[in-house]
Amino acid sequence: MVNRFLFLIMAGGLLMAGWSSWQMFSGTGGVIQDKDRAQAISENWDDTRYSEVYNETTSVDQKSSENETVAEENSLDEVKEYDYEKGEQVGELVIPKLERIYEIYWGTDDDTLDQGVGYHDSDFTTPPDGMRHTVLSGHRDTVFRKLGELEDGDRFYMKFEEKEYEYQIRKTWITDADDRTVIVDKETPTLTLTTCYPFEYLGAAPDRYIIQAELIGVKDTIQ
Repeated sequence: MVNRFLFLIMAGGLLMAGWSSWQMFSGTGGVIQDKDRAQAISENWDDTRYSEVYNETTSVDQKSSENETVAEENSLDEVKEYDYEKGEQVGELVIPKLERIYEIYWGTDDDTLDQGVGYHDSDFTTPPDGMRHTVLSGHRDTVFRKLGELEDGDRFYMKFEEKEYEYQIRKTWITDADDRTVIVDKETPTLTLTTCYPFEYLGAAPDRYIIQAELIGVKDTIQ
């Protein structure tokens, strides 16, 4: 009886390990680990000194003439319509410190998050060109399992519709999974990353890990 009990425990452990491995393997298809490519995105990717928050009178390309300004089409009084389908790839998130490039998909339903990082589409959020609150989510045990290594001042970059948006982390915190104060409207351009927490938790994690970053630069992407 004892031997049978031990066998069941061992079998259950192997099944759990196999399930976790399958989740990790199947959920990281939307991530490219490439140190050179990720860190080539900017010469200042490792500069953690706080930069000024970007505003719409700042040059679109910070290396170009100071006379070039953001187009008026991004006015907060205008509401842009997007025709992306749920699960469609819409951009990339580059985190040089983690040496990773993440594919971004439209939506945060289960099927979409199984592909990679999802953009949270709601009445309170906009893509980065909307200059308000952009929210990206990903599974803690697959694409976002390294988020805990990021710190205040670290930079990451979001590519969307032929522009590159540079963000710098300002705040990181842990909150309850049912907290409804995270995905809210914001008047300043902000990017929030969310994932479940703890990262190594077995089963449905009770909390959420939140990283909030402010926009510090925008430029055209190089084709």
